[in-house]
Amino acid sequence: MRRTRLRECGLACCLVLASASVVAEPASGTGRPATRNGREIYAEFRAGLADPTCDTASSPRWRDHFAAAPSKMASPGSDVLPLFGYVVDALRAANLPTEFALIPFVESGYKPGARSASGPAGLWQMIAVTARDHHVLIRPGYDGRLSPVDSTQAAVRYLKTLHGMFAGDWRLAVMAYNAGEYRVFDALKRSGQLARNADPEKLTSMSGISQAYVRKLHALSCVLDQADDRDTWLQALDRPVPVLQAMTLPPDATQLDAWSATTGADPAVVRRLNPAFSNGRIAQSNQPLQVLAPGVGDAIASSAAPMASAPAQPEANADASQPNPSVRTHVVGRGESLWTIARHYKLQVADLLSRNALESRSVLRPGMVLRLDAGAATSDGGGE
Repeated sequence: MRRTRLRECGLACCLVLASASVVAEPASGTGRPATRNGREIYAEFRAGLADPTCDTASSPRWRDHFAAAPSKMASPGSDVLPLFGYVVDALRAANLPTEFALIPFVESGYKPGARSASGPAGLWQMIAVTARDHHVLIRPGYDGRLSPVDSTQAAVRYLKTLHGMFAGDWRLAVMAYNAGEYRVFDALKRSGQLARNADPEKLTSMSGISQAYVRKLHALSCVLDQADDRDTWLQALDRPVPVLQAMTLPPDATQLDAWSATTGADPAVVRRLNPAFSNGRIAQSNQPLQVLAPGVGDAIASSAAPMASAPAQPEANADASQPNPSVRTHVVGRGESLWTIARHYKLQVADLLSRNALESRSVLRPGMVLRLDAGAATSDGGGE
């Protein structure tokens, strides 16, 4: 059994250990950072795991299969770590286990343009029928399954539903994601089990493929858990990583390259991240289309978290209106963590937690008001 180092001391320690030599710089005019340290992404992933245990003897086949995953995350020329961070953020905002962020590793290797000969496509390898059932736009010139924004929003919504259906058991939710919820319900009934205390390994009527899906994700989680034993790997993560944002295209946009030029984003990166737009052309649509891009200037950014319904946010570093104007506050913005906020204001994470009556496992949500100075009041909409 392991999960040492980051897991043993909770989220606050995770974020302290994720501290970097490079401070994240805010994108001009957006109030949200343009970059963050790669070790912070890793810490957020570890802090959100539902199953913190690892038996080193389990699933050796799948550990060997996913042995290259850490090197893909560590590669500075790869999009894997920024995309992984985007998905982890979406899951954390939806209060879902970060084991789900490993699904795109299994399905597509975190390649937005991945296509299977049998029909599935995109990060989450959705088939067309499933995509349309979950409101993913597919039309000539635009396949929303290849959009990291559209597909991640749909996948997180679906996983949120499944997680609730199966009493918060991430393993049953993953089985249902792979095989369908009705098959899992039938398997529970046949085995005489209830979702709240089920043993997925004893659902004998489930296919071996669906049961192996859980083992794959857990094995991959353990591979990443063990990767931090190598100092060279942690050093490779210790670099500024672009914070990817979902941005709404203006109605008159016709080419991704032209849009990129107006926002200051690298056109090659934007194209690579958004293969939903065939040949970089923006097909006319009667509904707003979104792109995923690194943090850029004053571009109009939409929510990167699919489950959020928070009102429009003020500048993330502005003081909120409050009864006592002498006490400073901070309104939590997209992609922010306790560590980034504490570092910005030169505070200790432990002080930030205590001043807001938060626990180390509390989840920050955009729009929350954090008290920066010592006092009796607590955060607005505190953690869970």
